[in-house]
Amino acid sequence: MKIAVIGQSLFGQEVYKELKNDGHTIVGVFTIPDKDGKADPLATEAEKDAVPVFKFPRWRLKGKSIPEVVDQYKAVGAELNVLPFCSQFIPMDVIDHPKHGSIIYHPSLLPRHRGASAINWTLIHGDKKGGFTVFWADDGLDTGPILLQRECDVEPDDTVNSIYKRFLFPEGVKGTVEAVRMIAAGTALKIIQPEEGATYECIQKKDNAKIDWNQPAEAIHNWIRGNDKVPGAWAEVDGQKLTFYGSTLVDNNPSTKGQPLEIPGAGRPGLVTKAGLVLFGNDDKALLVRNLQFEDGKMISAGQYFSMGSSAAVELTEEEKAFAAVWKSILTNVEQVEDSTDFFKSGAASMDVVRLVEEVKLRASDLQLQNEDVYMATTFQEFIQMCVRKLRGEDGEEELVVDYVEKNVNNMTIRMPHQLFINGEYVDAEGGKTYKTINPTDGEVIYSHAWFCLGLFVLDSFYFIVFPQPQICVRLADLMEQHQEELATIESIDSGAVYTLALKTHVGMSIQTFRYFAGWCDKIQGCTIPINQARPNRNITFTKKEPVGVCAIVIPWNYPLMMLAWKTAACLAAGNTVVLKPAQVTPLTALKFAELTVRAGFPKGVVNILPGSGFLVGQRLSDHPDIRKLGFTGSTEIGKQIMKSCAVSNVKKVSLELGGKSPLIIFSDCDLDKAVRMGMSSVFFNKGENCIAAGRLFVEESLHDTFVQRVVCMDRLGMEYVTRWHCCFLWHFSNLLSCFIDAGFFFEPTVFTNVQDNMFIAKEESFGPIMIISKFKNGDVDGVLKRANDTEFGLASGVFTRDISKALYVSEKLKAGTVFVNTYNKTDVAAPFGGFKQSGFGKDLGMKDSAHACLINVVLFIYLFILPVSCIT
Repeated sequence: MKIAVIGQSLFGQEVYKELKNDGHTIVGVFTIPDKDGKADPLATEAEKDAVPVFKFPRWRLKGKSIPEVVDQYKAVGAELNVLPFCSQFIPMDVIDHPKHGSIIYHPSLLPRHRGASAINWTLIHGDKKGGFTVFWADDGLDTGPILLQRECDVEPDDTVNSIYKRFLFPEGVKGTVEAVRMIAAGTALKIIQPEEGATYECIQKKDNAKIDWNQPAEAIHNWIRGNDKVPGAWAEVDGQKLTFYGSTLVDNNPSTKGQPLEIPGAGRPGLVTKAGLVLFGNDDKALLVRNLQFEDGKMISAGQYFSMGSSAAVELTEEEKAFAAVWKSILTNVEQVEDSTDFFKSGAASMDVVRLVEEVKLRASDLQLQNEDVYMATTFQEFIQMCVRKLRGEDGEEELVVDYVEKNVNNMTIRMPHQLFINGEYVDAEGGKTYKTINPTDGEVIYSHAWFCLGLFVLDSFYFIVFPQPQICVRLADLMEQHQEELATIESIDSGAVYTLALKTHVGMSIQTFRYFAGWCDKIQGCTIPINQARPNRNITFTKKEPVGVCAIVIPWNYPLMMLAWKTAACLAAGNTVVLKPAQVTPLTALKFAELTVRAGFPKGVVNILPGSGFLVGQRLSDHPDIRKLGFTGSTEIGKQIMKSCAVSNVKKVSLELGGKSPLIIFSDCDLDKAVRMGMSSVFFNKGENCIAAGRLFVEESLHDTFVQRVVCMDRLGMEYVTRWHCCFLWHFSNLLSCFIDAGFFFEPTVFTNVQDNMFIAKEESFGPIMIISKFKNGDVDGVLKRANDTEFGLASGVFTRDISKALYVSEKLKAGTVFVNTYNKTDVAAPFGGFKQSGFGKDLGMKDSAHACLINVVLFIYLFILPVSCIT
């Protein structure tokens, strides 16, 4: 069928492409003129296909069609006009000209909401159902016969943008193309629109989007979301127009902790809270607005109204203007320093930062700047405003407000945050939702803390550090060291870790990790590439490393702080921002860590902590289109689901550290004392809650009985020796687990011997203080290697022998990411850590594998058209 497409925008472009894919002939595209030299997407797409494109400013004049315009249209010979999105008035002699007439897409369920602002009014009226209509054009205003309709549920917090992106755009494209198919097949319907239920509302513009406060909260909420983002619902506050975005209804009584904000016409003042601006309807019910925009276009978080919203640019004195001239003395290549001039984009380098800081000190000895102050205020206006406020004493940093829960534990008072940490502040979940954190040693409820709620998660507020600061990471490590006893105590009561182990390993290695990666912040570099075209064509190619973007981190409960450090430090060193979900049952040290990042000077939004369930939070992070990398440590089953979600969402980078069943092979020529000691440590370290724990010990036959006896005789560990369970073993083991659960919180160390390769316990990860011992024939090295590798896991492994040749042979043949020789459980921040097979992929720790995984390579091809060849060395 020969089709003329009349319309514009991305919607028109997508409809055009799908019609072409269906085999129709597009004989002409009629769209709007270029704006600022840029063609409409529909025009751009058609021009690529050499389809005739017409860009008429108008089709009619003074109510009459323009003959030369109509003639150009008729010349294309269309059999059907398709109007996917059209803002122009099309004359009826064009509408009726084709054999099949004209069809139009409209974003409402006609006859409801005829007119140009249909989506807005669907939300303003609080309709429970929305959708779109494809109808036959007539000389009325959206009154022609209906060809097809599709409907969707309207979510309580939908905005014009969200419902359009979720349904009206993708399904509207499909529906319009389906309507054309029906016309081509001769099955298209023409259903006369009923007058019952018909509505027509005015076009929503800024001047008629003012909020009427004398109505219920739900009506105010609908008005705000119905005008979000265009044209924006507004009201006069403090003598200026304030536009409201991001409205949600508050189900229960809102927090009364906030600063009153008088709003003319409202029955009661609003409340500026940490979560946003609470507003009230005439029914005393409430809604929450998250973002505000001022008349000058500046948008802020509503919760920052009194700290930022009223802080207009500082007026400079003559002395202060002279002080500002320091930029001009450094940026000599810039003719005129303007408010928007960027220090680094104008060519400044690190030495210029030092010079700028020193020049400022010379002109104002009371003003003590740090290098990072320059990195955080890169434009001239930002920098001079910062300096002047510091000089005037108006720069007092906003104090971090923390609603601590305090407990006297371990001869100290520990102070624990219990809210979500988003964009540099602790906030409650919407509706005040909480869940309980339990001390696993005695079952005590430590406290209830905020449960993540999707509506509060605004990813757009996060940004890149861009200039990773070693000093900030070092300060963070120093603060963690100052608080190490408190962190270890919190870790102990939250995860059940032994305090001394928590102090040395959980916290100690976390501090080491941040110190190590602080050293990499300014040592990330690309490389030059000797391409074939380098000479004599004077081409140079090189890569540079850039942050991948927002990194999501999902960590387990066995090493809450250490897993946080392993993944977060590398992301931050590479210049990314982090959204971290701690395990649902162990969020405490992560929330305390967030407080320390603020004290260390991390910019707002760089580190964010979202406690909650994996089903809700972890899945949301996997699905989020703006997250570019996700690091996960946990079970293989969940790792597979995360990998699938990451692929479907936006093909985000993934690193996975999953389950393990690490084999430990002990030969009879080993150092027996060391083998027993390290063998027990390989299993029982951290109560067996260890991803690299030796899941199965293979002991050479001649040593087996002696080894078992030595293990059992270590009474100080209070271990239970269990032998010859064989077929009934699974029943016994399940009963042991039942006893453990009934008892509440403890499981005694247990040894299983004579374990056969086909038993469940020989194949699946135990993740507890359970030693599993199998024997192998004397001298059967290849046989035991085959048994050790007969698993889908490949995280770690170990071998004990005095024979170095045997040790090297076995370590080469073991299929695992880490092989320990005559030792076990040794990790170091400089050594990469990760597994093979279904134990995952990607590495934590070490520079090359972890920090580089948080970067992307940008390749630049440059033709050296200025430098002569002789200058290139």
